[in-house]
Amino acid sequence: MRYPFAPLPRFFFVWRVLALLVVLALLLGVAGNSSAQNLPAEVDAALARAKVPRDALAVLLVDAQGQSAPLVSHRAVVAMNPASVMKLVTTFAALDVLGPAFSWSTPVFTDGVVRNGTLQGNLYIVGQGDPKLVLERLWLLLRRVQGVGIHTIAGDVVLDNSAFDVGISDPSGFDGEPLKPYNAAPDALLVNFKALVMTFTPERGAGAAVRVQFDPPLAGVQMPTSVPLLAGACDDYRAALKADFSDPNRIRFMGGYPGSCGEKVWPVAYADPASYASRAVQGLWGSMGGKLTGTVRSGRAPAHVLAGKPLFEVRSSSLAEIVRDINKYSNNVMAQQVFLNLGREGGTADTPDGPASFDSARKRVQRWWQERISPHDLPVLDNGSGLSRIERISAQGLVRLLQVAYASPLMPELMASLPISGVDGTLRRVQSRAVGSAHLKTGSLSDVVAVAGFVHAASGGRYVLVAIVNHPNAKAARPAIDTLVEWATNNH
Repeated sequence: MRYPFAPLPRFFFVWRVLALLVVLALLLGVAGNSSAQNLPAEVDAALARAKVPRDALAVLLVDAQGQSAPLVSHRAVVAMNPASVMKLVTTFAALDVLGPAFSWSTPVFTDGVVRNGTLQGNLYIVGQGDPKLVLERLWLLLRRVQGVGIHTIAGDVVLDNSAFDVGISDPSGFDGEPLKPYNAAPDALLVNFKALVMTFTPERGAGAAVRVQFDPPLAGVQMPTSVPLLAGACDDYRAALKADFSDPNRIRFMGGYPGSCGEKVWPVAYADPASYASRAVQGLWGSMGGKLTGTVRSGRAPAHVLAGKPLFEVRSSSLAEIVRDINKYSNNVMAQQVFLNLGREGGTADTPDGPASFDSARKRVQRWWQERISPHDLPVLDNGSGLSRIERISAQGLVRLLQVAYASPLMPELMASLPISGVDGTLRRVQSRAVGSAHLKTGSLSDVVAVAGFVHAASGGRYVLVAIVNHPNAKAARPAIDTLVEWATNNH
């Protein structure tokens, strides 16, 4: 065969290939390692004031539907610690896999008959991972036990949390703050986030003191009903109380409470989280007039009991409502509960029938990411809440997730779960000219600040914005991120 053109020298083709590679490298550089001029000047200035270098920041601002080139792209492909922004991965995966109407069941079983108001046997409460079995709902569960005619249990109350296999964790292990409720560990039968809520109410008049109410009442724990009333300004009332929570069997206050503080509510994590659920159930049952001849203990419901019909079951709020609580208020243990449930549902190779673990959840979410979001930019997962030093994701990966979410029928549920700038959730106190114009999940650790979500521009356009700072001085960079949000809403 004769060619209409004479063959070109081989070096010409080599030159063309090299030229194409150079162009591709430049394009990738714009997407991943953008230059300083790609950051708005006012953001650059705010970073300088915070003494945070540009290479500690990753930003990507793009059209929500991906119909145009990025408006800002700076280090977008670099894997960063996103802190609580990682909850977006967990919550959207859950909405997509389980559906917004999904709910959790907590069944209650018995292994005996009821005669004259007495259960001749044990009562079993079987946890299935409900993220929000708070005090009010536990009260309703026990009230239903009484509603079916059981007022005395001539046996034990057995709390079965075997649906999760998460081992024993040290609540002080992450940041040395074991009394902070955000450090609560997940549990298949998670009662009231393992938190003790104290309400301080000053009284007036002669002999006035400050009443202290503890919720829930914990069996076997001595709790003072009042503390001395102090004069003076309301500064740090918690320090003034001089609280000692070190003894699981006794809570003490060596100080007093300033009356000028008015009523205050102080939640703390209980000192012995392993015994919290049993103490809470026994204390609440007794406060409701219920009698128990045995104990409240952890254990597994026997197979023959589980094979029968439950006495009743209580159901959680819908997943859409749970996701709203997780993202608006950045609830770590609720996010971990949802994450673990993704490792339990389905009975596949990733999610076997049996106890869920963080490992099974990680495998399930990573497989979902590859199938639903992208074969690239896989997040590095730990517990799905962002309360981690090892979780990583790039700004580009988060943008991919949010663009898929925006095009999905689940977009209203996810967007409604995000804090609104200057209005509610973790963004309620933000002072910004972008009030009401951005739905953003926030993230914060000692060396991380981050936002990710949707921006509604003055022009009517909708954008996806991700900004992450990883630096020892990260908190000082908050004004730079606020400036970026304002720039995105007011200039496009």
